[in-house]
Amino acid sequence: MVQVVPASFAAPVETRPLGDVLDRAVAQFGPRPAIDFLGRRWTYAELGGLVDRCARGLEDLGVGPGVRVGLCLPNTPYSVICFFAVLKLGGIVVNYNPLYVPRELEHQIADSGTRIMITLDVAQILPKVADLLKTTRLEAVVVCSMAAILPPIKSLLFRILKRKDLATPPAGDRRFVGFERLLANDGRYTPARIDPLTDIAVLQYTGGTTGVPKGAMLTHANLTANMEQIVRYLPDPHPGQERMLGVLPLFHVFAMGVVMNVGVALGAELILLPRFELKQVVKTIAKRRPTLFPGVPTIFTAINNLASKQKLDLSSLRFCISGGAPLPVEVRHRFEELTGCALVEGYGLTEASPVVTCNPVTGGARDGSIGVPAAGTTIELRSLEDGHIVTEIGEKGELCVRGPQVMTGYWSRPEETAKTFVDGALRTGDVGYRDADGYYYIVDRLKDLIICSGFNVYPRVIEEALYQHPAVAEVTVIGVPDAYRGQAPKAFVRCLADKTVTPEELMTFLTGYISKIEMPKAIEIRDELPKTMIGKLSKKELVADELAKAASGAPNHPTQA
Repeated sequence: MVQVVPASFAAPVETRPLGDVLDRAVAQFGPRPAIDFLGRRWTYAELGGLVDRCARGLEDLGVGPGVRVGLCLPNTPYSVICFFAVLKLGGIVVNYNPLYVPRELEHQIADSGTRIMITLDVAQILPKVADLLKTTRLEAVVVCSMAAILPPIKSLLFRILKRKDLATPPAGDRRFVGFERLLANDGRYTPARIDPLTDIAVLQYTGGTTGVPKGAMLTHANLTANMEQIVRYLPDPHPGQERMLGVLPLFHVFAMGVVMNVGVALGAELILLPRFELKQVVKTIAKRRPTLFPGVPTIFTAINNLASKQKLDLSSLRFCISGGAPLPVEVRHRFEELTGCALVEGYGLTEASPVVTCNPVTGGARDGSIGVPAAGTTIELRSLEDGHIVTEIGEKGELCVRGPQVMTGYWSRPEETAKTFVDGALRTGDVGYRDADGYYYIVDRLKDLIICSGFNVYPRVIEEALYQHPAVAEVTVIGVPDAYRGQAPKAFVRCLADKTVTPEELMTFLTGYISKIEMPKAIEIRDELPKTMIGKLSKKELVADELAKAASGAPNHPTQA
C-alpha cells in the first residue's frame, strides 16, 4: 500500500474532558497570545481566568451537569470563553446560528431543552433572542457587549458610529444578565466530574436538509478524539507558536473542531474574524501572519481570483485544510502555487465531530480524493442495494464510519438514530469508492443521486466538468423533474467577474467531458449562487425553486439570469 500517513496514526487515540484541553494550554502557554480579535489580544492565562469566572457566573445561574446552554454568537472571544465555561461545569453546549429566523430558533430550543442563551448586544440578534423568552422555556439570556471586546479606539468609534446596530435588553428584567455582571466573582466554581465516554459536551444540530434538524450528541471523548486525530495530520506542528485563522463560524461543527479545539490543543493564537469578508481576510493574513487556515472551497476560490488581479502576501501560511464541500482540483493547485502552502481536502460530517478523512500533507495528497481515514477510524463501503453487504475495492458504495469521533446518536430521537447506523457503523449518505492504496473518493451525496431513465447520474461528475471551462467560477447541479426521464440534471453557474459564457456554449463544451445521459437538461447562469453560513454551495434553495416551477407549469430551459 502506498498510503502516505504519519507513523503516529498507529498509536491509540486518547480522550479526555474538553476542559482539560484548555487547562493544559493555560499551564503550558500562559503568557502566549490565545485570541486576537480585530487587533485586541488576550493571553492563555487571561483566557483561563475569564473561563473560570464565566463558569462561576453560570453556576450561579443554575448551570451544572446536563444543563443545556445555547451559544448564539458570531466569532468573538465570547464564543471560546463561554464554550469552555459551560463544559467545565458539566453543562452541554447547544450551538445556534445567529442568523436563524425565530421559528428555527424556537424549534431548536424546544428540541434541546436549552435553558440559558448567551448572545451579543447587536440589533440583528438580541431582539429576536429576547422575544424567545416569551415563546419558549428559556429561563435567562446572557448579553455580551460587542464594544467591550474591541480595541479602545475601535470600541469608542463603534459606540458612536454604530449605535443603530446595537440593541439593549428591556430595563429591569432580571432574566437578562450582562456578561460583565456574570464575571463579577472570584472564579471559584464547582468542577464537574466528567466521564468523557458518556457525558455529552455538545448538541450540534444538523443542517436539516433531509428533514427536521436533529441534535447530534457529541461527547467529550468524541470531540477530544477528533481534535487529536486532526493534529496527527499536521506535519511538524509547533505548539505555542502556531496562529490559527478563524473566519469560519465557530457555531459550525467544522470550525468548532478544527479551528477552536485544535487551536487550543496546540496553544495556538486564534485570530478570529466575525464574518468572511475577502479583503479583510487577505489583509489579516498579511498583517497577523497566520500559519494554519481551515476554510471551504469558496474561500480559497475567492482568494485565487483576487490574486489574479493584485499581489497578495500569503507567505505565512503553512497548512490549509478545505472541508464542507468538494475541493475543485484546479482551485487546490492554484492556491498552492500562490502560497507554497499545502492545501488538502478533508471530509467529515456533523455526526463524526466532524473529520473522518483528510489527505496527507507531506506529499501524499491525491487529486479528487478526500484522503485517508483519520487515526482509529474505519470506513466501510456498503452496497446501495443492501446496506449489510460491504463492497470490494474500487466498487461504489455508501461510506459508513466507525471510530472514536462518531456520535452516540441524535438527541431524543432513537428511531432516527437507528436509521443512521447499520451494523453499528454510521451511515454518511455519501457515495464513494476506495482505491488500492486506501484513498477514498466521493462520487456524490446519496440523496443527490439523479436517476435518469433508470441510469444513475452523479452531479459531481457534471460539476467537475463545468469547472474545466475558463469562464466558470462556481457551479452546482441538482435533479429536476422531467416528464420523460423522471429526473434530469440542471446546472447553475456563476461566471468569473471578467468573463461571460452562454448556456448554449457550456452545453457544447460539455460534450467533450460527459456522456449524453449526463448532459444537463438546462444550464442557468446566475450572478450569485446560494450558500450556507460557512460558505459552501447550497442546493436546497435551488431544489425548492425548481419544484415550485414544476408545480406551476413554468418552462424549464437554458436561461441566463
